[in-house]
Amino acid sequence: MGFFILKNIQMAYHKNLIDAVVQAIIEVFGDRRHADRLIQILFKNNKKWGARDRKFIAENIYEIIRWWRLLWTSLGESESLDRKNIYRLLGAHLIISGKELPHFNEFSGLESFSILDRYNEAKKTRKLRESIPDWLDELGIKQVDDWENVIHILNKEAEVVIRVNRIVTNKDELSRLLNNEGIETYSLDWAPDALVLKERQNIFLSPNYKKGLFEVQDASSQMVAPFLDVAEGMRVIDACAGAGGKSLHLANLMNNKGKIIALDIHDWKLSSLRKRAKRDKISIIEPRLIQSSKVIKRLKESADRVLLDVPCSGLGVLRRNPDTKWKLNEAILEGVKKGQAEILDNYSAMVKPGGKLVYSTCSILKSENETQVENFLNRNNSFRLEKMEKLSPLKTGFDGFFMASMLKL
Repeated sequence: MGFFILKNIQMAYHKNLIDAVVQAIIEVFGDRRHADRLIQILFKNNKKWGARDRKFIAENIYEIIRWWRLLWTSLGESESLDRKNIYRLLGAHLIISGKELPHFNEFSGLESFSILDRYNEAKKTRKLRESIPDWLDELGIKQVDDWENVIHILNKEAEVVIRVNRIVTNKDELSRLLNNEGIETYSLDWAPDALVLKERQNIFLSPNYKKGLFEVQDASSQMVAPFLDVAEGMRVIDACAGAGGKSLHLANLMNNKGKIIALDIHDWKLSSLRKRAKRDKISIIEPRLIQSSKVIKRLKESADRVLLDVPCSGLGVLRRNPDTKWKLNEAILEGVKKGQAEILDNYSAMVKPGGKLVYSTCSILKSENETQVENFLNRNNSFRLEKMEKLSPLKTGFDGFFMASMLKL
């Protein structure tokens, strides 16, 4: 099943670490907090925790979130955020992982045989085995090719992938420098700027990260910027820039020559982009906050390339954000798709004649991808489809992404 196997029993059974995992799960599901941000805050507030402590906490939080439905089924109880019940859920996770339960009062009364029996029975049903809601399983069958194997891949732990910053170094040199730190990596034939860590670790602690030699970015995500077919001196707009991972990659591909306008509705994300660009020695990115529709109107027909890496369901990146399975629902998804169509209609005006519009998502759903592009082209005869590419996690082993390039006539 891919459950995280606890490797250090002594460390794993420290009560304060168990308590931290339980509290985090309650906050993720009860307060709908994002697991990654919550873990960051948790580590910041507990600086005495060592690397193994942090590894235990992060991996167990993610594994319980990932297997939430399967664990409750194995426990034989209804979902509950009562603290006592979350301890029992964690106990079930330890049992399924092949570990003897510690003698904590919170774990008393748990029967290994019953839990394992229900677990083995649950594995016979896909929606239980892969721990997904009914509605998502039904949608996946309709919209995703080979859904059963795709969702299985998306339940595996994600590798740590970095992208070399070509402005200051090259991949071979970066690999050598990281190896000197004891960080082993390997390359991918289809992602020329990517290095994959052979073993998970906190790469942000590397002095080479602080020097701006690389960014953390999944291999599939690294295929979006090259898809724009940019060149030095171009004027490019990254219209949903966020913290700017793809803007930074575009600047690399443009050799830091030209202009990239990075737009977003969240100033804190653009603030992060400013810091990253400075660290990466990149000077051609201009972050701009979208405060009204006037920002878009002023940029009408001004760009050689416009990237719309739109907000989406995030179902292609479930390996990194397993809590998406439980926070997303059909109503939210419909709202997301409506927003995507609006962004396509409004932001496409920034492409100049002869320029290209690239629409991308980290979704695996046809309704967010091919269907959105088809509907947009039916509404806008001034664009012609050039190419589409779908990166299936089943084929790449990495995140699921979709890209479509459209020429402005």
